[in-house]
Amino acid sequence: MNETLIQLSQTWPAWLWNIALILFSFLIGLLIKLIFIPLLRRQAIQQESYSLFRSFIRRFNRVLSVFIPLIVFNSLLPFTQLNERTLRVVSKTNELLLVSFFAIVLIQGIKVFEDYLYHRFDINKENNLRERKIRTQIVFIRKVVVTLIIVISLAIILLSFDSMQKIGAGLLTGVGVGGIIIGFAAQKSLGNLLAGFQIAFTQPIRMDDVLVVEGEWGRVEEINLTYVVVNIWDKRRLVLPITYFIEKPFQNWTRTTSEILGTVFIYTDFTVPVQQLREKLTTLLTGHPLWDGKVNVLQVTDFKERTMEIRCLMSCRNSGQAFDLRCFIREQMIAYIHSNFPNALARTRVDYQDSIQKDL
Repeated sequence: MNETLIQLSQTWPAWLWNIALILFSFLIGLLIKLIFIPLLRRQAIQQESYSLFRSFIRRFNRVLSVFIPLIVFNSLLPFTQLNERTLRVVSKTNELLLVSFFAIVLIQGIKVFEDYLYHRFDINKENNLRERKIRTQIVFIRKVVVTLIIVISLAIILLSFDSMQKIGAGLLTGVGVGGIIIGFAAQKSLGNLLAGFQIAFTQPIRMDDVLVVEGEWGRVEEINLTYVVVNIWDKRRLVLPITYFIEKPFQNWTRTTSEILGTVFIYTDFTVPVQQLREKLTTLLTGHPLWDGKVNVLQVTDFKERTMEIRCLMSCRNSGQAFDLRCFIREQMIAYIHSNFPNALARTRVDYQDSIQKDL
């Protein structure tokens, strides 16, 4: 094979031979797009919503159509008819591109594996505590590994230049006096990174956890290396440094389970028949799709000077359903009291008889 290529290179004009090698290399990438990728796509469409083929296509469709031609062109470089200086420049450029695209291939391979784990541990189900634990670790580990791949790739690229070898070696090893100085200068960032490791494995918060933080209710949307994004109920995003969840208190409503008790407070006159309200609450909850059937309690929890405090307590599968059920119970109980016991609504009493006798 090598002898055949050498003979062809000697019989063809140099410029035509070089163009032919370049076109042949890029033809490989074109063939990948026109034959290999569509074949996998057709197989993936015939399968379920998730498939390894579909994930592979989505992640590698563009990368392989460039990476494989670069490998082919690199193997054909010894057979090109280029002068020494041009060959050195082309070879160095191709080498850097290979390193860069090899790093991208590794990153995309990690994402294919991440897609499989996301399918294996699906959080779109009722009791997803274990899945959210694992997904939190997957996200953080993936980001750390991707960062390491990028740093090592940059170090290898720098090491390929004689004038940049010291910088590349320093970036690759990360030791020495310079590293210590950078460590002191960036101790906050390093603290965030270490806090990220602590959160990933001790897990005071997880992906999709329901939190009350800084007075806002929301779900954990992203856990990055240095910060956390909380998706607030009204679609705002609260961005907090990751150390916040190590140093400050916050409420986690899904730490061990998503189940939660919902409360409704009603303030009425002392004359309201509590037992009938208790029966009405049971009637409203029974058969309601948002009630999980576990807790159904109505109690008088406090007396004020002019009102009586009644608490309705109910259990739900998660905080979102609890909010909707509380609103429903609040509306229905007020409507029931207004219709059946209008005189029992909270009011201010004035005794005119006592006032007249005092005036007299």
